[in-house]
Amino acid sequence: MTAQTNPLLSYYGDDLTGSTDVMEALASNGVETVLFIDMPDEALLQRFGHCRAIGLAGTSRSETPDWMDKHLTPALRWLKGLGADICHYKVCSTFDSSPTIGSIGKAVEIGKAVFDQAYVPVLVGAPQLKRYTAFGHLFAAYQGEVYRIDRHPVMSRHPVTPMAEADLRLHLSAQTALKTRLADLSMLAASDADDTVDDVCRDAGGMVLFDVDSLESQSHAGRQLWRLRRHGGWFVAGSSGVEYALLTAWSVAGLTKGKTTFPLPGKADRIAVVSGSVSPTTERQIRHATQNGFAGINLDPLELLGENGNAALERAIARGLDSLKRGESVILNTALGPSADRGGDIDRIPGSRHRLGRLLGTILRRLVEEQQLTRAVIAGGDTSSHALRELHVQALTTLLPLPQTPGSPLCTAHGIYAPTNGLQIALKGGQVGSDGYFAQIRDGLQV
Repeated sequence: MTAQTNPLLSYYGDDLTGSTDVMEALASNGVETVLFIDMPDEALLQRFGHCRAIGLAGTSRSETPDWMDKHLTPALRWLKGLGADICHYKVCSTFDSSPTIGSIGKAVEIGKAVFDQAYVPVLVGAPQLKRYTAFGHLFAAYQGEVYRIDRHPVMSRHPVTPMAEADLRLHLSAQTALKTRLADLSMLAASDADDTVDDVCRDAGGMVLFDVDSLESQSHAGRQLWRLRRHGGWFVAGSSGVEYALLTAWSVAGLTKGKTTFPLPGKADRIAVVSGSVSPTTERQIRHATQNGFAGINLDPLELLGENGNAALERAIARGLDSLKRGESVILNTALGPSADRGGDIDRIPGSRHRLGRLLGTILRRLVEEQQLTRAVIAGGDTSSHALRELHVQALTTLLPLPQTPGSPLCTAHGIYAPTNGLQIALKGGQVGSDGYFAQIRDGLQV
């Protein structure tokens, strides 16, 4: 891209649902955004040359530090080459990660080196998603209650990366030798905030965590992120709270035009859903959907992964097609809530979680192809990252934000593969959405 078309922001999402979360936040507020599934060639990049934000969907949330060295490093170098004012490494707002899987500390080390920065700003709180940080500690809502993340009913028991520590500085210290300093709520609200924050950043040799517990503190943090940026690109890490914070600063600077209106796409006659999520939120959504016109199909993940996996795959596709041919929308899932989680057995098979995601993607692609579906859903953050690639999608743009359940918009798929080019697809994280989410997507309504 030329200097005249340099984007405001580029970003790498550590999973696909998180990547669409950022895209939704930006597009809803007047910043046209494209999300690439892989690094695009020049022709594909120029096709979206009008976009002011450019994302790259990754899988690092479910990968090892060695994988990050090999794959994240070139991705961040490519993003740096776009010349955006800010490059964002996007993580889940629940910050779930570990030293061996999805290490945020490792990702920050790589970004810090690629961008040659003395320190990396980190911002996690996102009131829009009911995520809050106060004096370095992370809190998240669940079923109307706000919990410290290490006491959260779901995230403290995450099947891969349970959150056992709420102080994000301590959590990060297990993943990296980089130290984390804190720009806390009182500091950001003070009359001399700029001077105090400058002092913190001047002495930082690793990361600086910015507290956000409200729209007011989010505005303070966004102003600081934009003020502190440097020429040539500024690498930051955090949740989509980074974008929500920056949008306020951009609005003050006259760089955005405010909210964007999206026409409702209308009801689809049938949709297909595949789910690899074990979240109780997704369980409630599946149960609600099957009580409201969806056919539910439970799949045995170990059968799909076993020596007769091809036969199990074909049976799953056949069952899905039978429901669709009867005029029903269909949900195929590998776990109906935590009580059905087969994670322990799955993990005994090397590479099985990624492979299971790809198998769900294959099922969905076949259903879309054979029934010429126009709308679909993939549920589960890690699942989405691996499943979407089986649909031969190259890029996504926002079709319909869902402001009542932010972080899981209905998107338009772009690519050269005819059956999925133009497909309307939603990618839903495990903890995201109201109980009626799947029906909402089927009906194309903002409710």
